[in-house]
Amino acid sequence: MRRLIILGGGYGGISAAKELLDKDLPSDVQLMLIDRMPFQGLKTEYYALASGTIADVNIRVPFPSDERLTIKYGEITDIDLANQTVQLDHRDIIDYDTLIIALGCTDKYHGIPGAQLYTHSIQTLQATRETYQQINNIVPYGQVTIVGGGLSGVELAAELRESRADLNIRILDRGASILSTFPDKLVKYVREWFDEHEVEMVPYCSLSRVEPGILYNKGEEIWTDAAVWTAGIQPVEQVQKLDVPKDPQGRVLLNELHQIPHHRNVYVVGDCASSPFSPSGQLAEAQGKQVAEVIHASWKGETPKLSRIKLKGVLGSLGKNEGFGVMGKRTVMTGRVPRVLKSGVLWMSKRHFG
Repeated sequence: MRRLIILGGGYGGISAAKELLDKDLPSDVQLMLIDRMPFQGLKTEYYALASGTIADVNIRVPFPSDERLTIKYGEITDIDLANQTVQLDHRDIIDYDTLIIALGCTDKYHGIPGAQLYTHSIQTLQATRETYQQINNIVPYGQVTIVGGGLSGVELAAELRESRADLNIRILDRGASILSTFPDKLVKYVREWFDEHEVEMVPYCSLSRVEPGILYNKGEEIWTDAAVWTAGIQPVEQVQKLDVPKDPQGRVLLNELHQIPHHRNVYVVGDCASSPFSPSGQLAEAQGKQVAEVIHASWKGETPKLSRIKLKGVLGSLGKNEGFGVMGKRTVMTGRVPRVLKSGVLWMSKRHFG
């Protein structure tokens, strides 16, 4: 039997698994999915879980149920490309013939002392649950500080404002404004929403260190009851340790078929893969689908023909009733419509394998 292992049951891994199962899977191929959780967590909605506006049961998606798919649970502790093995929980060692790495990302703390120890995360389901507990145990009139004014930080701040009107909420950003990569019209809309809803925005913030309850901005002390980190991501530790070429962000450099050039039986998708696009669930799904196409072609002895990945756009929420988005090349959407569209995307994701 040839063993094809998918590491990670997120957007990219599940997309690859579904595409592989939807087509003819050779009888001599064992397809295995390894994940630490017994279901997929919809990571794009973790901000709502942390804010307390949604229960985690509402953002769980069952893994596909198929007799051709073996699901194994465990924490992946090592990937040995030379010997073609993966290790689980420092014990079980599993051989592979083909490997798809779809392990996602973790927070990037930029070498700031104390940041990892004294801030909270929304990168994993477990961490997000803990963040929810910390935030929602804060007494009225307390302070929550969100470090990072990108999409995740903005959605978290807005959702938390609707969840806890009694709290003081601020966003720290190192640039001139939140959502610095988005069009000016969209940024203006979100800034006005924050002003109206009394979310403080602090630009040009350069943290030097973090201590319990204190963030230091160029010597200035910023006191807070809880700090949530949304100021950057990087591939997970297991991918960081791989001795393969990577881009400046630490993501694995790949050929046009999503393969590691010197390990062409190993594919990488999602936040671990170097790409001209910004990391997103939509991108990971597209990459996972293409990897499955490449593998199917190899089984048939055919040359794969991949089309250029085209992303539909980006949608963000401002609570449950308003949102923003960039569709197509630069079409800006604000207000109720993008929020409804984002809810539709969530609905489709939850029923992907129904």
